[in-house]
Amino acid sequence: MGLMSLPGKMRIEDLGLIGNCQFSALIHKSGEIVWCCLPRFDSEPIFSTLLDQEEGGCFRIGPANGEMGTQAYVPNTNILETTFHTDTGSFKIIDFAPRFLHYDRTFRPKQLYRILEPISGAPRIEIVCAPKLGWSKAQPKTVEGSHHLRFQGFDTELRLTTDISLSYLNGRPFTLTGRQHMILAWGAPIEEPVAPLCERFLNETTRYWQRWVKQCEIPPMFQKEVIRSALALKLHCFEDTGAIIAAMTTSIPESPEGGRTWDYRYCWLRDSYYVLSAFGLLGQFEEREQFVQYLLNVAGGAPDLNLAPLYRVDGTSNLDESILEHWAGYNGIKPVRIGNGAALHSQNDIFGEMVMALAPVFLDERMSAERSPAALRLMEGLARKAISVSGKPDAGIWEYRTEWQPQTFSNLMCWAAADRMGKIADLHAPEHAAEFHAAADRIHAEVLANSWNAKLNSFVGHYGGEDLDASLLQMVQLRFLPPGDPRIVSTIEKIHKDLALGDWLQRYSLNDGFGKPSVAFVICAFWLIEALATIGRQADARAVFQRIYATLSPLGLLAEDYDPREKRMWGNFPQTYSHVGLIHAAFAASPRWAEVL
Repeated sequence: MGLMSLPGKMRIEDLGLIGNCQFSALIHKSGEIVWCCLPRFDSEPIFSTLLDQEEGGCFRIGPANGEMGTQAYVPNTNILETTFHTDTGSFKIIDFAPRFLHYDRTFRPKQLYRILEPISGAPRIEIVCAPKLGWSKAQPKTVEGSHHLRFQGFDTELRLTTDISLSYLNGRPFTLTGRQHMILAWGAPIEEPVAPLCERFLNETTRYWQRWVKQCEIPPMFQKEVIRSALALKLHCFEDTGAIIAAMTTSIPESPEGGRTWDYRYCWLRDSYYVLSAFGLLGQFEEREQFVQYLLNVAGGAPDLNLAPLYRVDGTSNLDESILEHWAGYNGIKPVRIGNGAALHSQNDIFGEMVMALAPVFLDERMSAERSPAALRLMEGLARKAISVSGKPDAGIWEYRTEWQPQTFSNLMCWAAADRMGKIADLHAPEHAAEFHAAADRIHAEVLANSWNAKLNSFVGHYGGEDLDASLLQMVQLRFLPPGDPRIVSTIEKIHKDLALGDWLQRYSLNDGFGKPSVAFVICAFWLIEALATIGRQADARAVFQRIYATLSPLGLLAEDYDPREKRMWGNFPQTYSHVGLIHAAFAASPRWAEVL
């Protein structure tokens, strides 16, 4: 039993996210968990109706009449409530994954908690818990205990422990008369009484997230949007190794046309830099400390620092891309892919982004305890690698699967690597400072000579080209040229005009091997807002922000792409890029606290 009975197609906007930095789950407003990979983000899914509504694994709690609920988060937490109002009564489901401090360590078990609470009347509900054995979609053997169901066939024990009658867990309607509890545990089973354990963990998890939010810096405007984005970003951090994944899902298509379906459940080095930059704005630093260790581990296994663009959350690179022909796909749109061929790409910008990710360790005294000779050597090596690949063809930030060109953005990041390393060398390795400053000057001149198109009055996507590229909106934030430079201003205006889809932007307009993109890429609009604010057009920046944030999902979560004509989100979800963009744009467009208090 999955979402077969739902009218119409599934919508990303109807999904909520829970997690604890070890695993996550997506929950539909019907009360069904439609996606959950265990024991970690890049594992095989146990619940998967997101990608196969008829044959995927599901865990549904909902009204017997199939009515939809409304979803909301407990304020300033990652605890999701889905509320249902039916003819016989009302009730809600409280969903969360425990996370809190225990013995000075963060407790984040591989356990998913579902609490049912009657609100009024005598609501009739149905429960079905039917996990599947990953990509095979095989049915595990179900064994009943006294107060639990064991699902056999996984690598470890999967057990559902509950104070609900087991006779009601097969979809048979029953009346909810009191608060009841369910715990799905991967690995060690639950041995304590279920009700007090659920209530204690709920209270502890609520306190943890609300305390974490209080410790975040936020801007005066767009506060709720920034807080939700911060909470969503945190859930993409795999705390065990320090990896940060790009999104929770695989194969949600970028548009209804299909074809563009990718597996994003891995750690892109580039995306991690962007996430860390957002955490920096929020005043959160432990994620950077953990990622530095992840990067040191990955670099240690990469001779000559030939880094791949992405890795698994454990730092390995076995990411062969394949298509699962026996999977129906999101709303029937194929293909379903696992693995990602981009791991074999040359993406020369990643060396610059890694230098930028590490730079605060050596420039911000709050992080001085994280400095080490190994980290400094790694930075120097990454900067030299960036310098050596500048000007060479690559797949670039957009991972083109056509013939490669020297990408302007890649070379912009190579310049940034040399420029920032020069500043760090001034302080920590003065004997090397001249080398990096000279390299930065050389690459800067090459970008100006090869990427400026006088006919278009704009910088363009690749050397000698005529294609616009929204990633070049970041030129102003990277301080490649002063904010008032006419070339910067005209590039922003040209991209805003020619790549616009309503208030949103496409990444580019060229054929990338899959045709021309037909939808907007969410982060590009936020890059535009940030660029407008940086060049002094604060009012314009705020106006764009206010128009587009009204189109967010009811829960404030963002996918990768947006179709402004159909007002639908597309692409993997939630997407770190998009939430990073929102946070940066909000800080840029908002006044400072000193201006409003």
